[in-house]
Amino acid sequence: MINLKDLEVWFITGSQSLYGEETLKQAASHAEEIAKSLDTDAIIPVQVVFKPIVKSTEEIYETIAAANYDKKCIGIITWMHTFSPAKMWVRGLKILNKPLLHLHTQYNRDIPWSTIDMDFMNLNQSAHGDREFGHIVTKLGIARKVVTGYWKDSDVVEQIAIWSRAAAAWHDWQGAKFARFGDNMRFVAVTDGDKVSAESQFGYSVNTYAVGDLVAKIDAITDEEVDALIQEYEETYHMDALVLKGGSKHQNVRDAAQIELGLKAFLEEGGFKGFSNTFEDLHGMKQLPGIATQRLMAAGYGYAGEGDWKTAALVRAAKVMSAGLEGGSAFMEDYTYHLDPKNSLVLGAHMLEVDPVLASEKPRLEVHPLGIGGKEDPARLVFNGKGGDALNASLVDMGDRFRLVVNTVEAKELENDIPELPVARVLWEPKPDMKTGCSAWIYAGGAHHTVYSQNLSTAYFQDFSKMANIECVVIDEDTNLKSFEKELLWNEMAYKMKY
Repeated sequence: MINLKDLEVWFITGSQSLYGEETLKQAASHAEEIAKSLDTDAIIPVQVVFKPIVKSTEEIYETIAAANYDKKCIGIITWMHTFSPAKMWVRGLKILNKPLLHLHTQYNRDIPWSTIDMDFMNLNQSAHGDREFGHIVTKLGIARKVVTGYWKDSDVVEQIAIWSRAAAAWHDWQGAKFARFGDNMRFVAVTDGDKVSAESQFGYSVNTYAVGDLVAKIDAITDEEVDALIQEYEETYHMDALVLKGGSKHQNVRDAAQIELGLKAFLEEGGFKGFSNTFEDLHGMKQLPGIATQRLMAAGYGYAGEGDWKTAALVRAAKVMSAGLEGGSAFMEDYTYHLDPKNSLVLGAHMLEVDPVLASEKPRLEVHPLGIGGKEDPARLVFNGKGGDALNASLVDMGDRFRLVVNTVEAKELENDIPELPVARVLWEPKPDMKTGCSAWIYAGGAHHTVYSQNLSTAYFQDFSKMANIECVVIDEDTNLKSFEKELLWNEMAYKMKY
């Protein structure tokens, strides 16, 4: 569903005509070599496309205008091999509407001490050419990522890869549609927000669709289609005895499969990239979508419960950013605490809808009562999450702006059996510790719904927030509450002054 290799970032190199034909040929050859090296590097998930070097105001403007309108282009990488006077860039940069990465590098790693002459110096002027370019980008107030270092170094390539994944997610949001079945869960604050402001800020739209329209799709699914999906379930998961054919809960699984197929059909026909629903509005449905939601998330759709469209969109962004990486990113909720002072932990879950990409073992398909929603017993996948480094990210509407809150965590393997909790669950310890991490999260206004990711670092979300032009606050091993509260205050003042 998500193929990043179809996308492009354009490699644009600045120079000027006064250097002469021979120097410009060398500059173009070097730039093309760097672009091809990045394009063929396995960790960069998109195509890196070399563009002819730009030497004038007109060439810069035309190249950037072309990037803006190219449907495959998700961003540009700029590099000043020689000195490129920055006034030439103003007109082009003023219209740029794609993410920008400024690569501050030079073709040669080392100075050739015994042979260096003025010809070499005239060609290899990145040290001050990139400063000239950097000045004008800062002066124009354009958000971008700056990566400094030799272009073959692994850390430089990794930073470019992270940025390109964030750019792919940003590109995916532009024009994206998210469906909201029913309204927000009644009286809940953090899951709601200004959908018009979000569309203006982020580029995606959120609209509400009647549950009855979804039910019509579900009812149109045939028994043959359900049979085929049941067979897929049996081949993919451990099946509880009660859900097998002849078991007392087999019909519940058939109903769940019919819901999955109907929901998938609705999303595909409408071109949606994610959805949200609420257990308060299930009119006409036999059960709350459990396994349906879990499997659609695993296929790449964004989701969050109770009408939480912001988290559904962020889940989708995380799915795009992490496409092809080991591990998973999924909808999550901080559910309950283990407050042992020697081993304080958060147990994360969400009734039924936790993505099986997080599973540490083959999930079990089970049917159990759900004491909320007033419907029949729903089918769900039950599993424990993996241990290791992870994070939680929350997008919240602060009234006058959006804020992205990110907390790094250490996930733990579950050591205790919890047979009376038949849901998917994950266990973690917030960084830097339970008390500081949870307090900082609350000070920041973070939601109880999050994106939980095993394969994305804070760098992805920081790059993404720059592209979205929103505030990003990080809670990690270096967080100090006094300093963190000051950061929130300074951010508040800065955004009020700016906007």
